[in-house]
Amino acid sequence: MQRRNFLTASLAASALALTHEPAAQAGTVAQPAAPLEYYQIRRYQLHSSPQTALTQSYFADALIPALTRLGLGPIGAFQADFGTQSPAYYLLIPAGSVEALAQITLRLAGDPAFLKAADPFWNAPATAPSFDRVETSLLQAFSGWPRLTPPPATAAKSKRIFQMRTYESPSEQAHIRKVEMFNSGEFACFQAAGFHPVFFGDTLIGSRMPCLTYMLSLASLDEYNARWDAFRNHPDWKKLSANPRYSYEPIVSNITNLLLSPLPSSQI
Repeated sequence: MQRRNFLTASLAASALALTHEPAAQAGTVAQPAAPLEYYQIRRYQLHSSPQTALTQSYFADALIPALTRLGLGPIGAFQADFGTQSPAYYLLIPAGSVEALAQITLRLAGDPAFLKAADPFWNAPATAPSFDRVETSLLQAFSGWPRLTPPPATAAKSKRIFQMRTYESPSEQAHIRKVEMFNSGEFACFQAAGFHPVFFGDTLIGSRMPCLTYMLSLASLDEYNARWDAFRNHPDWKKLSANPRYSYEPIVSNITNLLLSPLPSSQI
């Protein structure tokens, strides 16, 4: 218990340094308006049709129902539409605490209904594995966007696609300035351009750090270029991106861009 409490406190302290609003420049730490969520992002690397079918069944019949019983959600389940490493599935799990995410596997192991439904996936033989590898990262929501927000199209069960972008920074200071930049008006620029922001998360544990990840939703691929043109040409974005604090040197050194489609089991 002491170790879990120490982990939670340490991660929260690390994240606090990255959620300062511009007021922090004058020595005042701005507190978030609402409790910040934590996100676990899982990437399931697959290579065959049997694996994709088995993983989809696992998400729909076992994992997502069990996570819902644990009080977690809404759960996002996506497939990568493009990329050299497809097929790959992504799972997005929001929670109110680090502890809730850290205990997922142990709590699932105590759920008889889950174990029964998950058996083909959890106990797949080495000669026919259910997946190649799973990569997991832990993120904390930004103070300016403290909770995951599904697009209206989710409730309407209408067509939607998602763009998930990861920004890597060349230094910790550059990373802090990029997070600050989002909290200083970049959210509103996305909304004004017609995007629906889903989440913005700072990576606490993961690869290629320091980095952040965010997700946007669109009605269709046809909107993609038009929305980004509207964003780049928005006067508020031009003003923000010209601010010397964010523009005097590169604060983003690499961008990973994924276009995702929701799986039938997705709650987002």
